[in-house]
Amino acid sequence: MSNGNKEFYVGVDLGGTKILAGIFSLKMELIGVAKISTKATRGAEAVMDRIVRCIYDAVDESDLSLKQVKGIGVGAPGAVDPETGVVIFAPNLDWHDVELQKELNRRLDVAVVAGNDCNVSTLGVYEKEFNSKPRNLLGIFLGTGIGGGLILNRELFLGCNYSAGELGHMVLDPNGPQCECGNKGCFEALASRTAIFARIHSAIEAGRKTVLTEILGPDLSNLRSGDLRRAIRRGDELVAAIVEEAAVYTGIATGNLINIFSPEVVVLGGGVIEALGCEMMPTIEKVAREHVLDGTFKRIQITASKLGDYAGITGAAILARTKWH
Repeated sequence: MSNGNKEFYVGVDLGGTKILAGIFSLKMELIGVAKISTKATRGAEAVMDRIVRCIYDAVDESDLSLKQVKGIGVGAPGAVDPETGVVIFAPNLDWHDVELQKELNRRLDVAVVAGNDCNVSTLGVYEKEFNSKPRNLLGIFLGTGIGGGLILNRELFLGCNYSAGELGHMVLDPNGPQCECGNKGCFEALASRTAIFARIHSAIEAGRKTVLTEILGPDLSNLRSGDLRRAIRRGDELVAAIVEEAAVYTGIATGNLINIFSPEVVVLGGGVIEALGCEMMPTIEKVAREHVLDGTFKRIQITASKLGDYAGITGAAILARTKWH
């Protein structure tokens, strides 16, 4: 592995709470990973420095040198110009017109390509899990926020302003909670990890009981999606009800999107689904079926991604390989 040939790609998944980097071979075999917190409140420059640190950690974990890396792909939240790699707007990072691709290229002296994180994740799922076979595929990813990606006629669909797939900002309840984007009742404000956690905190403040306070303390410091799964399996009715409501909203959104696009496959992923797929997927599929037009659900598959948390880094590495292979 130390022959110095440029035969590896790096995939980076930049999220609102964490940065994940993976090293891949030419055949897209995962060799090593590294993860650190994003710390978005420190600002764009500090976050980009942390991305660089995470990449170096992943390279070191793989016993490689950055000189052996042919290209780096980055999936970033929000609207990303695929030509320039500029993050036009990322509400969960509070970024506006950040030159992510250019700055990472300067810091690392390796070719970098950037795209929207959920578009990139959809690309990873499409190629790695489905071998690029479905003609049309829809990806829905529940994490800190909610995003999606569209494969239409076997190509990633970006739209005229590169913001296609922003499924999290479709309004499901105009009288619902405020979203980071400025609207009310967005899918993201109702079913993301941020929304689920906010509802739990509000319920506790209102005097509701949950085993989460026994597990984590009264302020729920370091609350994670996996804690919700543990609470549900211990019979926590509050957490179960809040997660169930998020699943219902996800099912409604899924049904709406099936009515619009009629894809062969709908794949759900992201940290929330990875942690709570067993609890949420049956409700999501049931509610989606209830909202799809009669007779139009035939041959449509709704499934959870098997790549889990690695969908983003896999797709980002594929993005880099596609550009420079």
